[in-house]
Amino acid sequence: MKGNFESIINSDTPVLIDFYADWCQPCKMQSPIVQEVAREFQGRVKVIKIDVDKNPQVSQRYQVQSIPTIMLFSKGDAVWRKAGVTSKNELIDVISGYSPR
Repeated sequence: MKGNFESIINSDTPVLIDFYADWCQPCKMQSPIVQEVAREFQGRVKVIKIDVDKNPQVSQRYQVQSIPTIMLFSKGDAVWRKAGVTSKNELIDVISGYSPR
């Protein structure tokens, strides 16, 4: 995933990443929120989910120590991150600052 991941986060489109694990209860609460946000920003923000158990190298690189962790990348730079369940309104507020209207 390494090369592919780099090309994804370096795009001109902002990228929202949800670091999760299948066994994580808070991650299961976060997932539908992320899906709603992805629908609302379709075409303006790329939303991807990264399973920390299947992609430990990416998780380690970005020092993801608790899940869920949500990160927003803009042109390759991590511009925002939060661990724990994040509300839809907070995600919308953060993404709106980086997403074209």
